[in-house]
Amino acid sequence: MPDIESLYKKADGKILIEIKLSSIMQLYNSFDPSPFHEKELDTDAEKYIIDTIKDFPTKTECKLFIHLPADLAQSEGAKTLVSAIHNHFHYRTMATERKFRQRLRYGRTALLIGLCFLFLNLFIRHLLLQMSDLIVPQLIAEALLIIGWVAMWEPITVLLYELWPIIQTKKVYQKVSMMEIEILPTS
Repeated sequence: MPDIESLYKKADGKILIEIKLSSIMQLYNSFDPSPFHEKELDTDAEKYIIDTIKDFPTKTECKLFIHLPADLAQSEGAKTLVSAIHNHFHYRTMATERKFRQRLRYGRTALLIGLCFLFLNLFIRHLLLQMSDLIVPQLIAEALLIIGWVAMWEPITVLLYELWPIIQTKKVYQKVSMMEIEILPTS
């Protein structure tokens, strides 16, 4: 079975990502009213670029080729494509950074609340176990222990598992926001 690199062209040690367009507007989201240099990319185009980048290790260098009809390749609209793509992914990088900070803040707050709740449950549990050897207080004490640890589930999930995919996505967006892009006429 061939490896993923064999499916892509390479030049100067860089993986070539190629997009063939019949019009410049194919690259942009048709519902976005912004001027070209601020336009949002089409979701399918963005997904294709991101998915291709994710196929390779972070340090793998890539280059984006956009193939346009010869008359469009030299147009003013084509000249704005490079900065539009870089701007789009720079914006995505900033949005992902904001999402990371929000999740981190939420995780820390949830951790503080969870630890306080766990401490309270452990304290009440300790009191219950010292009060009586009856089964009901012991049952309640064990339930408090379980509830206390379950309260820690969310902060642990956020801080240990949810932040890393956000960081990885941000790295991909940063990579594309600085990637070399070339506009070529379709042969």
